[in-house]
Amino acid sequence: MNNDPNTTMAEALRLTRAGRLGEASALLQQGVAGAGSVSPEKSTCGEPRDGRGRVRLPHGDGRHDTAMRARGTLAAPRDGLLRGAKTTPPTPLPGSNLLELSGAAKPSRPGAGAIRGAAPGGEIRRLNHTETAGTRSYDLYVPTGYAGQPVSLLVMLHGGSQDASDFAAGTRMNDLAERHTLLVAYPEQSRTANHGGYWNWFSTSHQHPGAGEPAIIAGITRQIMRDHAVDQTRVYIAGLSAGGAMAAVMAATYPDLYAAVGVHSGIAYRAAHDVGSAFAAMRTGGTPTPNSTVPLIVIHGDRDTTVAPINADKLIASRLAAGDTTSQHGPLTTTDHSGRSYTRTVHNNPSGTAVAESWIVHGGRHAWYGGSPAGSYTDAQGPDASTEMIRFFLLHHTAPHSLQGSPSRRQS
Repeated sequence: MNNDPNTTMAEALRLTRAGRLGEASALLQQGVAGAGSVSPEKSTCGEPRDGRGRVRLPHGDGRHDTAMRARGTLAAPRDGLLRGAKTTPPTPLPGSNLLELSGAAKPSRPGAGAIRGAAPGGEIRRLNHTETAGTRSYDLYVPTGYAGQPVSLLVMLHGGSQDASDFAAGTRMNDLAERHTLLVAYPEQSRTANHGGYWNWFSTSHQHPGAGEPAIIAGITRQIMRDHAVDQTRVYIAGLSAGGAMAAVMAATYPDLYAAVGVHSGIAYRAAHDVGSAFAAMRTGGTPTPNSTVPLIVIHGDRDTTVAPINADKLIASRLAAGDTTSQHGPLTTTDHSGRSYTRTVHNNPSGTAVAESWIVHGGRHAWYGGSPAGSYTDAQGPDASTEMIRFFLLHHTAPHSLQGSPSRRQS
């Protein structure tokens, strides 16, 4: 078989357009099996990578221990598989970049409890949550400044082939949690639900409140809100790639739970409803459903060949179609301190608060910008996606409500 991912994807897309979905899925499965042999030179950031896309740092390199501590692998090996989850047939992410998938097994990891030494000073707790729709593990970062006072909560949804610690390390979001004293949760997709570790954003079974993965992620969010002192008006959600697409699903299905949403290199809500339409949506943006007025920040590279940049336009258009925006600033093109330029467009509500922001990163590919090489699928060049998302999130809060309530939205 030709292991070139571009050739594989082109052929899979051709088969899908011809209505031969079974053959397209089989081709992707074969590509996944051979993905581990992809040369490490095909890395986003230009450093040698392992089969999962992570930077390979030699043990004599001072960055090795730093990276491993950030990922928690020096103190405790990890296992990305979830035990006890409801088993569904494995489904590859339609149109996925096969460079992101690997047949390499992950090391084992401990069960629920505390993992120390895996954070910039705080504590990471490995936990599980069960809903009728299934069980998922998640990591919860508790910053050193948390002492039982109400704080903000951010839920972070990883991309395909990643896991919780990988995503935390790559985004450096725990560093920002220390700076702003907020809790950060990292739900982890079960490989029995999707063998590539992708959230099933494209399936109609996972696009409704009270069902599927949205119910599980909302359940994790509410469990943390019950177990910790969380400012219930300041709960946010963000994700990368398939995680970004699922973050958009969460904003649409649970608009009263989240005060704002961040989508990095993702896809709009209901842009796809099955395998075939998912292929198309990743290339064309599909035909999304205008949804809630949850404030939205979108970050996307204009050289992204995995999820086409038109998806950023569709995300913003869907948010604008939902209403509550009256003015626009930009587009304004700027060069950041790393020398990379980006175009930022801001849409404000009647009170002058930004409720929709688009950041189009020039020359940017499918990676988390401003990220750390300790995690996979990161780009060290700016803009700093994590910093900008936190800045945007902290502009917003919902009206006070109980965990069972349905609050009206409010932005400050």
